[in-house]
Amino acid sequence: MENGILHVDMNNFYASVECLFAPQYRDVPMAVAGDEKSRHGIILAKNMLAKEKGVKTAEPIWQAKRKCPGLQILPPHHERYARFSRLAKEIYSRYTDRVESFSLDECWLDVYGSGSLFGDGEQIAHSIRRAVKEELGLTVSIGVSYNKVFAKLGSDYKKPDAVTVFGREAMEEVIWKMPCTDLLFVGPQTAKTLGKFGLHTIGDIARMKPVAMRQMLGKLGDTLWKYANGLDDAPVAAVDGETEVKSIGNSTTLPRDITTESEIRCTLLDLAETVAARLRKHSLKAGEVQITVRSADFEEYQRQQKLPAPVCDSQSLYRAALALYHKENRRWAVRLLGLRAGHLVDAGEAQLSLFSQEDGTERREKLETAVDVLRARFGKDSVGRALGLERDKQQPPGR
Repeated sequence: MENGILHVDMNNFYASVECLFAPQYRDVPMAVAGDEKSRHGIILAKNMLAKEKGVKTAEPIWQAKRKCPGLQILPPHHERYARFSRLAKEIYSRYTDRVESFSLDECWLDVYGSGSLFGDGEQIAHSIRRAVKEELGLTVSIGVSYNKVFAKLGSDYKKPDAVTVFGREAMEEVIWKMPCTDLLFVGPQTAKTLGKFGLHTIGDIARMKPVAMRQMLGKLGDTLWKYANGLDDAPVAAVDGETEVKSIGNSTTLPRDITTESEIRCTLLDLAETVAARLRKHSLKAGEVQITVRSADFEEYQRQQKLPAPVCDSQSLYRAALALYHKENRRWAVRLLGLRAGHLVDAGEAQLSLFSQEDGTERREKLETAVDVLRARFGKDSVGRALGLERDKQQPPGR
């Protein structure tokens, strides 16, 4: 079998699932969106009729309704999406045990070992497409190729309810003519950088020298050059394979743009508490902290720093995050803040700092672990910092 890697993408997933429960919305422009009264009021998914009117995922509801005045808005039901995602994977697993999730509605499949039972990659793709439609009432688009990156390009190429095969002969004939933004991991900022050097298509990237791509984008440049030239050799993970947790993070899109020091501190502390609690839940400690800051104009930066010793208490994470924020010193109206803990180690094996008792880290970890127990028993709001009661009047300690 020449092309045995599949990428399955469930079409308009959230919106399609909602229409199973509310079929009256099938034939009208509709979208699934968050709370219209908050900054979370953005389009999460839309059906094809809304897409034809120009409605886009991640745009504000008011903007979508300006494009499509009759747009029907439904609230999300994440438990439904999780259930249908699981049911779809059960169908995929009939054909192979190599099923790797890319997101809730996207999976890669390796069917190289399934040919004698089910036919070649294209035949298997059509069988899956029919089974999902008949059993779940949903449609999928499937890309078939010899590597994961080209398979994903195939699933994006023709929608909805379609199968596209991108063999080796399609690389120069079709794939190299696609815009570079179609390539995995080429986001707006990367595309902007590529555009400065006159690179606008996947073929432009493929024809560059690897050393030039590396100078331009670092390690990502190497990766994109390999992807563009069809050299992706990453395997598809087994369906039951355990994935090692490499980082734990949280971010928040704020109800309004924030500009004051006290608001930044309060938000970072909230994020630090959430991340620290998740570290303790998994018996992990973090050796690195990373922050993400996005402005009201959608500019973004990320910064990280190593910690003197692995930690799992919120104050240590918060202080490191705040220091990173001050180090950048950009006078932005902030729309999103994120905090991520990396370089994770098992809490029982983490090497203690000589100063862990002296600086109070060990004591804070024990205290916050006790708070975890109380919150698990009486609810997450049963114990909170006094800071939270007068959030707009006080600043948290830590600078």
